[in-house]
Amino acid sequence: MNDVKVVVKVGGSLFDWPVLGQRLVLWLKTLAPMRVLLVPGGGPIVDVVRDLDQCLSLGEEVAHWLALRGLTLNAHLLEAMLSRQTNPRPIIIGNLPEAEKAWDQSRLAILDALSFAQEDENRPGRLPHAWSVTSDSLAARVAVQFKVRKLVLLKSTDIPNDWTKADRGIVDSYFEAIIRGADSHESGLEVSALNFRKWRG
Repeated sequence: MNDVKVVVKVGGSLFDWPVLGQRLVLWLKTLAPMRVLLVPGGGPIVDVVRDLDQCLSLGEEVAHWLALRGLTLNAHLLEAMLSRQTNPRPIIIGNLPEAEKAWDQSRLAILDALSFAQEDENRPGRLPHAWSVTSDSLAARVAVQFKVRKLVLLKSTDIPNDWTKADRGIVDSYFEAIIRGADSHESGLEVSALNFRKWRG
């Protein structure tokens, strides 16, 4: 059995794309037989939290946990979207043991970001509770904690060569530090990004 693991972050900007589920199923076949963990992005759901924070002055601490609940909702949206096209059905998980169990059953794993973040709170290097940290850094943190080989970010924009630099506007300012930390370990982490709306499989 192939034990290469890959974290795939499905950008929130893709959630308004009617063919997302169909295209995602086709693309995931290109990763076989790797063990895939999908991490949903925020998109419109988290934008609502951001707007409410600005309107109601909730504060970044409160907004952080509300945004993570938005990612949980997006995990369930992904699960509903993919369940119609995959067999066995995908499953929502919160930690590595649950992911391993899903993979052993040949099921696609989808991360519940809230459950992961709650477990990650007491581990060194957990993410700051700030709007400057997006779901891209969350996916990178998951990749490091789960000790995966690959991390792929699916986006709705063209990807420049130096896309990991925060000033390019593709990822947040915290992302590069997480990747550098992963690269300092012997196993390393292969990171890539893709304008998924332009992918032609």
